[in-house]
Amino acid sequence: MIQIAGTTFQPQDNWPLEHMEKAILQYMHDDHNIFSYPSLEELQFEIRMRKNIINGAKEMNETEAQFTIFEQARCNPDYWQLTIAGGFLLRSDVQPSDAIMDIYKNSSLYAFECATASVIVYYYATLQTIGKNLFNAYFQNLYLYSWHVDTDLGLVTFHSSSFLPGDIVYFENPDFDLTTPWFRGLNAIMLEDGRFFGHGFSIKTNQEITQVLNKRRIPGSNRSAVLTSLVTRPSFTKLSRLAKGQTRSIAFKPQLPVVHHNYSSISTQRYQKYLLHLGYLFKG
Repeated sequence: MIQIAGTTFQPQDNWPLEHMEKAILQYMHDDHNIFSYPSLEELQFEIRMRKNIINGAKEMNETEAQFTIFEQARCNPDYWQLTIAGGFLLRSDVQPSDAIMDIYKNSSLYAFECATASVIVYYYATLQTIGKNLFNAYFQNLYLYSWHVDTDLGLVTFHSSSFLPGDIVYFENPDFDLTTPWFRGLNAIMLEDGRFFGHGFSIKTNQEITQVLNKRRIPGSNRSAVLTSLVTRPSFTKLSRLAKGQTRSIAFKPQLPVVHHNYSSISTQRYQKYLLHLGYLFKG
């Protein structure tokens, strides 16, 4: 259900939306959760951002970027410095927007795992939504590694019985084969048709992803891989305010430490536990 300024919102048939935007809006309207916005403009921003996330996921699926573990990560040295941990550190002489776009343009030069892929898609969608100037102003010093993100993305993680298009979900493989630890799970982005994009898995249904993971279990296991209730999404409110210039000074932006864990395909929840051990946790 959707509320605008405390009043139940009913989508109008003549509201000018694209097919994908209508599908997103219908998911929100049919959901048992209440999605509340101070204005119609805020709702429109989230729908546009979710559409760009979905497009970014589909476009990544068409690229030549490969799935790999951190030890074998690759990036274009013209835009990124490859760290010893397998992360991509933005070069000081390039714009953040150009570096993110290069992952799509020169995709054959890149290889990364699925958590990093999900973050890249979110940055790409943010760039498409707020434009180059704001993106370059607020997303300086990018470092792509697992679930490490710029705090202005406002990444939030929680458990839910339902998902919306553009959400990142997690498939867990509890008995993954230790010889292929990157099949411990999959971070995937839900699309408008209910399917999921997972880097290295292409676009598949829930059942198809589960079947692939089940083939990578330890011998004799009878515990199936499963789509968990974990949901990760950006703070659309934070990004909307950023787009309007209603945010703090860039000079006072808080920064989180990077946890170099070297475990591919982990969930956001697991990464947050690493941050908690360090005494940090950003809640959006």
